[in-house]
Amino acid sequence: MKKNLMKINTPIQILFTLFLISQLCFAQVDVVYKDLVWSDEFNINGAINAFNWHHQTQLIAGTSWANGEEQHYTNQLANSFVNSGNLNIVAKKEPFFDQGVTKQYTSARLNSKYAFKYGRVDIRAKIPKDAGTWPALWMLGKNVNEDGGFFDSQFGNTSWPACGEIDILEHGITRSKPDNYIQSAMHTPSSSGNTSDIGGVVVGDNIAENYHIYSMNWSPNQISFLLDGVVFYTYNPSNKNASTWPFDKEQYILLNIAMGGVAGTIPSNFTQATMVIDYVRVYQNTTTDTQKPTNFTALVGQITGSTVALLLNAYDDSGNVTYNVTYGANGATSTFSPSGVQNSFVISGLSPNTDYTFSVSASDASGNTFVNNPIVLKARTTVILDCAGSDTQASQGSFSLGYKYAFETLGTSVKFTFEMLDTDKSGVSNAYLFTQSPFSETSMGSPVSGKVFTKTIDGFLYGSTISYACKFAYSGGSSVTKYISYVVGSSCNLGIETISDFPQTYYPNPVENKLNLILNDDQNQIRVTDILGRTLFEKDVKGSYSIDMSDYKSGMYFLKIKNSQGIQESKIIKK
Repeated sequence: MKKNLMKINTPIQILFTLFLISQLCFAQVDVVYKDLVWSDEFNINGAINAFNWHHQTQLIAGTSWANGEEQHYTNQLANSFVNSGNLNIVAKKEPFFDQGVTKQYTSARLNSKYAFKYGRVDIRAKIPKDAGTWPALWMLGKNVNEDGGFFDSQFGNTSWPACGEIDILEHGITRSKPDNYIQSAMHTPSSSGNTSDIGGVVVGDNIAENYHIYSMNWSPNQISFLLDGVVFYTYNPSNKNASTWPFDKEQYILLNIAMGGVAGTIPSNFTQATMVIDYVRVYQNTTTDTQKPTNFTALVGQITGSTVALLLNAYDDSGNVTYNVTYGANGATSTFSPSGVQNSFVISGLSPNTDYTFSVSASDASGNTFVNNPIVLKARTTVILDCAGSDTQASQGSFSLGYKYAFETLGTSVKFTFEMLDTDKSGVSNAYLFTQSPFSETSMGSPVSGKVFTKTIDGFLYGSTISYACKFAYSGGSSVTKYISYVVGSSCNLGIETISDFPQTYYPNPVENKLNLILNDDQNQIRVTDILGRTLFEKDVKGSYSIDMSDYKSGMYFLKIKNSQGIQESKIIKK
């Protein structure tokens, strides 16, 4: 009864559902499609709407279908009908003679008579899980050359998979997966059949007994698959051509249940299985987008010796914002972000201890720009505090050519980089950071390139000494570097800087306003850092100098003095 009431208020329901889903999609897809352009709500009991759907019954592979399936698709009312606001597709165990062959199962395969390019498809359905069944919600290129398809006689000039196939949902061909696992897949000339372009998710409750919304969001840039408004897989090949991206032409929707074949053996006690579909809806953007992004903010975030993070945020009714950043003479880059979600966009490859000016603009997919573009930001990169070297010594195993290593301090974090130089070891696919006392092992993940591995670890105390080794795992064995000591925050080519034997004078400590320095050299480098290792002041000074600390917050700071006589590091307390 509740279902019928919901159907009576279909226009309101559609608008409300669209609103909810569009809000969820804002943070997940690249283009939010908002205008309902085609749908079937299945409100009239009886046969399917012949204006919307075509029964595809002609066998396409001699006396069979493409995957060794065991059913006849029919136009019988028993295999596809509308009842109480739902489309029912029913696979049944019954002998059926057609096209010169008798098969023991019947089902239905429906083609939409509507084809489109770019947009979103929402299908609310219950999906059968019976062994031997293969229910599918999917799409094919309108140009597919497939006998019996609705568009074949007029547009079928392209073979599969060159036409492109988008599987919104499949169940039954992944029996090794957990219960309620659904799969989406892409079939193209670059990967088809047992394709590698797949994504899947385990649904939180019984898909045969509960409705869920299975969606596909298709833009010129990518195709995303959603379960109840949440993306679980996105197809976005970096090189889009006829082999990887035949998705620049219209496609149509198919709904069916296949039997057997790649879905496995059909149990002898099988009688029938039903896929229940509440609605099928297609959305595109048919109205011109004229709204500009609003509430655009841009701030400078974390700074290192080679990077500056820009914290960007803006709102747009399309659901997404593109930020364009220019800096220096030739620097230009852009980033894409969901509306209302702060994007920490890191500009890398910068020079240390250098001033940069960033010009940031915000726009949407329709080219509408923020009214006060651009926002200009200034930042100065820090001095890179790193140590690097190479060696052949091993603590376990052995090295032929050796390895390179580097340590870089980033605030309270240290970035570790190790590269194996040996050419006689292949399959170097993993590396692990070792600490000695107490022993621990941390994976560095996959190589960033060749045999180079990096890992950033947080929570180090500035000025503390740490010791790490790297284990390289390769085909047939492993080798571990020597343990290498590093002073967090130092720039020392893997050696601790010489400590000065001639203390410099500084006063008062604790300090309230000015810290006075009397130094042992006429040329001195001084630096003040906070407890997070951030450089607050840095300058080359003469033998006598005063640092104004009146605006510093109360707490502990570190003063580093470097001159020809060595290094002196001291703790300064600000009242």
